[in-house]
Amino acid sequence: MRCYVLMGVSGCGKTSIGQALAAQGGISFLDGDDLHPAENIAKMSRGEPLDDDDRRPWLIKVGHALAQQEGRVVIGCSALKRRYRDLIRENAGEPVAFLHLAAPKPVLAKRVANRPGHFMPSSLLDSQFEALEQLQPDEDGAVIDIDRTFNAVVAQARRQITQG
Repeated sequence: MRCYVLMGVSGCGKTSIGQALAAQGGISFLDGDDLHPAENIAKMSRGEPLDDDDRRPWLIKVGHALAQQEGRVVIGCSALKRRYRDLIRENAGEPVAFLHLAAPKPVLAKRVANRPGHFMPSSLLDSQFEALEQLQPDEDGAVIDIDRTFNAVVAQARRQITQG
């Protein structure tokens, strides 16, 4: 498999893990946050959760971004619901695996609270957990427990990608 999405709620480490994977070589990383339209960022900055209509154009861009890359590529994107993941797969035009970076809510709340300057406020974490749909048995991917050392999480993500 060539295309991967690091998925999960805010604060799970999509960007930092993706950057670490890219730094090790052989994998390109894209930050899905960079593909959000300004309206989405403004809405989240005000503490308002995005709805499906807000997310749709962004998810289409995520799928297109995967399709436009050469070689193995990882993108960070919350991809909280099955229909969001289906939209990404559809627009990538090829198989996509999802690596769910998961941890209990208190672990993630602490991480989000310690991210000064990020547009996603901790007040939206509850809405993300409410929206989160676990990977289904027919979806390519894996759950990665992030409540351990950063290096262990990166190593497991790399294994999933290189063995996929």
